Amino acid sequence: MTLPVMEPNLWVEGPATLEAWARAVDEGPWSSLCWGERMAFDNPHSLTLLGAVAAWTRRARLTTTVVVPQLHDPVSLAKALATGDQLCGGRLSVGFGVGGREEDYRAAGAPLTSRTMGQMADRVAVMKRVWAGERVTDSVRPVGPAPVQPGGPELLVGTLGPRTIRSAAAWADGLAGMSLDLDLAEMARVFSLTREAWADEGRRTPRVTTSFWFALGDPEEARQQVRRHLRHYMNWIPGQYVDALAATAGFAGTRAELGEVLRRIEDLGCDEVQLIPTDSAVDQVHLLAEVLS
Repeated sequence: MTLPVMEPNLWVEGPATLEAWARAVDEGPWSSLCWGERMAFDNPHSLTLLGAVAAWTRRARLTTTVVVPQLHDPVSLAKALATGDQLCGGRLSVGFGVGGREEDYRAAGAPLTSRTMGQMADRVAVMKRVWAGERVTDSVRPVGPAPVQPGGPELLVGTLGPRTIRSAAAWADGLAGMSLDLDLAEMARVFSLTREAWADEGRRTPRVTTSFWFALGDPEEARQQVRRHLRHYMNWIPGQYVDALAATAGFAGTRAELGEVLRRIEDLGCDEVQLIPTDSAVDQVHLLAEVLS
């Protein structure tokens, strides 16, 4: 389950909403608690939130979906993620991606020319050296703390492009996928491509995950909920294009229908589906927990 960090009324309700979601997920049948990153937006800072979520939970894996390394200094990012891994007792998984919003790069003072997989791979290499205890800066002691997980947290690449997937097979542990329209045939193709790319690199079988937006209830009302969410989240895209996307994006329907969709995705060999809410009401976590059980 993904935290509702991109909802417009999040700060009106207060941080207690995030804590309630985190505790509900941790106490339920969920495998992971996820949240994404944006810079030029009113969502919580991803790395600051990591510390809070580590304190609020004890069991669920914590997954960033996704952090954009080019928006951060790699040594500082490595230190922050290693600290988070320590605080949560080694439950951290990190999704990395290049991001699709130029305004985030401008807000972070990052050059737009760094929006490449090569730049991301270079930064990941620096972070792995930090996590290995190497001295990557001119200092008396190496940058710490060391992460709990040997070699650092699990790394998932956030992408759907064939070239990007093949590039990431050299350093990532798996895929942080995303489905806009729940096209299961396309999902299966991406999963297969990912496994082939990792095999070609001589790597062990990758962990494959996917994610999508959801809204529960009457299909028409649920579809409008998806539209409202996307209108806020995709604020850099003209409204008419967002509305066209919202007509088919994600899932809008009943719990039973969502359960069937999840079973079909499981049959594709997906290791984890990360659901993205389009409303901040925590009762969704409890309602869906019944489906998962």
